[in-house]
Amino acid sequence: MSARSQLLKGILEGCILAIIGQQEVYGYELSVKLAENGFTFVSEGSIYPVLLRLQREKLIEGTMRDSPSGPQRKYYRLTPKGWKALAEFMENWLEMKASVDQILGKLEE
Repeated sequence: MSARSQLLKGILEGCILAIIGQQEVYGYELSVKLAENGFTFVSEGSIYPVLLRLQREKLIEGTMRDSPSGPQRKYYRLTPKGWKALAEFMENWLEMKASVDQILGKLEE
């Protein structure tokens, strides 16, 4: 696995938790929200394995609901463990972002 894909994996998981923390979403809706926020390079098919892993780790849970158009959809929400993981991601991200911004900012000087 390349360094970029490893980095992306962690960031993508954190962003998925953040989107689910904003509101319950189903898989396709999640992929649309990611694309709207710049993650256009993430395919819908790559999101479902992440959702399954987050569910196995008990960070999210899903509930099947009727859809206004077609088959039922699985809506995901954060568990208490998921909220804790999201808080840790946010703390780590802000710390790392500040460090990277500081280093990259020196290139501009």
